[in-house]
Amino acid sequence: MRTRLLILAAFLGIAVAGLAFLRLQPIALETARSERDVPLRVFGLGTVEARVLSRIGFEVAGVLVAVQADHGDRVAAGTVLARLDPASQQARLARAEAVLQSAEAQQGRVAAAYERMSVLYTQKRSTAQRRRELANRGNASMEAAELAETEVAAAQADLNLARADLAVARAQLADAQANLLAERTALAKHSLVAPFDALVIARQREPGAALAPGEAVFTLIAPDSLWALAHVDEARAGLIQEGQPAEVRLRSLPGEVFTARVARIGLESDRVTEERRINLRCERCPARPILGEQLQVEIETGRLPEARLVPEAAVTGFDGATGTVWTIEDGRLRRRAIRFTARTLDARLAIDAALPATVQVVTRIPPGLHEGRSARAAP
Repeated sequence: MRTRLLILAAFLGIAVAGLAFLRLQPIALETARSERDVPLRVFGLGTVEARVLSRIGFEVAGVLVAVQADHGDRVAAGTVLARLDPASQQARLARAEAVLQSAEAQQGRVAAAYERMSVLYTQKRSTAQRRRELANRGNASMEAAELAETEVAAAQADLNLARADLAVARAQLADAQANLLAERTALAKHSLVAPFDALVIARQREPGAALAPGEAVFTLIAPDSLWALAHVDEARAGLIQEGQPAEVRLRSLPGEVFTARVARIGLESDRVTEERRINLRCERCPARPILGEQLQVEIETGRLPEARLVPEAAVTGFDGATGTVWTIEDGRLRRRAIRFTARTLDARLAIDAALPATVQVVTRIPPGLHEGRSARAAP
């Protein structure tokens, strides 16, 4: 029994000595190393959109008789895309042309009457002047002179009436011309033309359909106006600026990267999701864009020439600028609150350069650490 107790005591002593040795032996821990040219990126989700998008239709009602474009077609500005039945409008146009011809003829007749009255007035005025001169010299009667002057007054009234008739005829001619222009414009509106060089995204109506004014027939976009609408967390969007480079990945082409640049930063955030809208214009665009397709963007907001990075998981109490980490100082573990200057896309935090290089920040935290324990940086 004594021998067994001695052996057990020896084993216990060895175990205690081993545990003490292990506790006194410095533990090797991974620490933050200096890295160069560290990119800072911001992640966002969004959709493919177009800055110039138009849903076009006819300004007048009618029956669609021809559709000359389909989705996927590229059309030049002024290209006829569809037509309405023009029969009734052509009849109205013919009537307006006839009214114009009648107004032109009426204006010509009234103008001729005005010229005739003007000549008569001039003649009677001259006659009245001669008779008045003869009457004043006693070579003609005063009655004849007064009669001639009365005829001048009547001719003046007839001339004024002819002048008014001519003004009315001219107004009627102008009205007929305006009406003809309106009917021609209405007939032109029976043809739907592309307002700009466009890509047809959708065709909503088919021949035979009765259309109301403004009802959409085609959806068009300007091919050079494609951009990505990304939603970025407000907490990450502060450093985004117009012109910064970005990478876009479409859901349908996950292995392909399209380069882009920030074109517009929304001035109003979503009050529910707390996200900011960022528009990016593609420098290399997909051959066949699909509006509304989901995408992922990574916007490069800057680069750090040199930095020590620690995973955010190794930081406790991180508030966006400061947090508490484990450090190795003078061969011992210590808890220290430090500042961070940036965050990378892979959730690593850049340690403030003001922290001395002799203070080594632990990047992987094993269980059982306590302050004062002997530690060293793993190679």
